[in-house]
Amino acid sequence: MTAPEVRYEDVAVTLGDTAVLRDLCLHVGAGRFVGLVGPNGSGKTTVLRCLYRALAPTTGRVTVGARDIGAVSVRENARQVAALTQSGGMFLDFTVREVVRTGRLPHTRLLRSLSTGDDAICTRAMADAGVSHLAGRRFSELSGGESQRVLIARAFAQESSVLVLDEPTNHLDVAHQYAVLRAARDRGITVLAALHDLNIAAQFCTELVVVSGGRIVDSGTPTAVLTADTVLRWFGVACHVLTHPRTGVPQIIFDEGTSP
Repeated sequence: MTAPEVRYEDVAVTLGDTAVLRDLCLHVGAGRFVGLVGPNGSGKTTVLRCLYRALAPTTGRVTVGARDIGAVSVRENARQVAALTQSGGMFLDFTVREVVRTGRLPHTRLLRSLSTGDDAICTRAMADAGVSHLAGRRFSELSGGESQRVLIARAFAQESSVLVLDEPTNHLDVAHQYAVLRAARDRGITVLAALHDLNIAAQFCTELVVVSGGRIVDSGTPTAVLTADTVLRWFGVACHVLTHPRTGVPQIIFDEGTSP
């Protein structure tokens, strides 16, 4: 699988009378893991929704490789862009394996049963997300963290060359946060993720993009972006930035008593 680059070219999104994104230009290099960070309501989720075709830009365009995704069908775009969204989805009484198997639908013909190869892909996806032991459980019976990992497995099973992750570590304990992000990174595909935990973002992202007020206000390597001045300016919290003794990436210690 060849990982493509992703480009946002002068993308603006207006919902009602509100400008949610404003002339946004973003380049996600092929095979890179890029993290979107920023305060609540800054536009991160809207950026992602434009990539997996849940929302069409008001102006501008998004391309995957050299192709404008607005010029291909939703089904064809789903073959190249998989998404873990905040809404998740309703699967009623589906078992975990059945939920994960729905990730193969963009690659199959309607009403066609999945092949042995499809089943093998789903088995690997469940292992990568740490939910193999839940395969026979009903999705409706799972905890929040278990459900999140199943939906991540479903996105992995889609085997697209671009992966969109909207707050993928929600509900996950520390061990599973690291496990699923490591699995996403190690797939060798292009990843664009909205993340709230800046320390996790620094550990896994090759680049960070700070979004505020629907615009990109800063971008670069985690070391370049995660400075005390930047965190205070865009997140409203004073902090100290240290260097991780093993990985060398920045890690943030927030000051008690400071708030936006």
